[in-house]
Amino acid sequence: MFDDVSAMTGRAEQQPAEILPLGRDGWLVRFALTAAPWATAAAQVLNDRAQADPPEGVLRVMPSLTSVLFRYDPETTDRIALRARIERLLEGRDWREATPEPAARVWHIPVAFGGDHGPDLDAVSELSGLAAEEVIRTIAETPLRVLAIGFAPGQPYLGLLPEALDLPRMSSINPQVPRGAIALAVRQLVLFPNASPTGWRQVGRCAFRAFRPEAEAPVPLRAGDELRLATVSGGEMDGLLAADDPEGGARCEIRR
Repeated sequence: MFDDVSAMTGRAEQQPAEILPLGRDGWLVRFALTAAPWATAAAQVLNDRAQADPPEGVLRVMPSLTSVLFRYDPETTDRIALRARIERLLEGRDWREATPEPAARVWHIPVAFGGDHGPDLDAVSELSGLAAEEVIRTIAETPLRVLAIGFAPGQPYLGLLPEALDLPRMSSINPQVPRGAIALAVRQLVLFPNASPTGWRQVGRCAFRAFRPEAEAPVPLRAGDELRLATVSGGEMDGLLAADDPEGGARCEIRR
């Protein structure tokens, strides 16, 4: 069996995916090593397809920025047979041209940018060559998708932002950003579910809690959800934080 689907089909341009073993209970479909827009789109489309119709034997489907992991029970599932099912899932599509379907859920989340709630906004402005107001407008007008959830419980990676905001991580670590911090690097945003150290630049803050261990559904966001960040003033954010409501003024729009 080939590890590279493109080698199997002989159409590298149309099937740029690799199917790679991960431990004794996983197959990883990887589209690229870096978060190119086409690769993040391909991972979203494959995740949606697999979630809607999981290959027989798959216990869990978990997307990342440019890959999708298929977990299975090695005691009850034939590894090679499952790989063949994943190959069939990849057939019949030019993954470099994959376009995700509109998100089924759209979150509208109030965010205060700059000032005490976004102390690194001016640095992002200087590095990008955009005025601070233009950075805020660009972020607020970009329909962000939850590309992956990881690093910390409930922590979403959101993207992709326009190329002007393809900025490197900081050269030193910020010892702590607060819960709800919105931080930027490499065309992505991270919404921190709890106070955390980071090498990303904090441009804003929300009162929405991305991890709620006391709740029946502790992680409210899902991979594939769309986020719209609605700009509010620093004073309004202070009020939302003081209210101590885990929704933080957010609302979820169900489209289908």
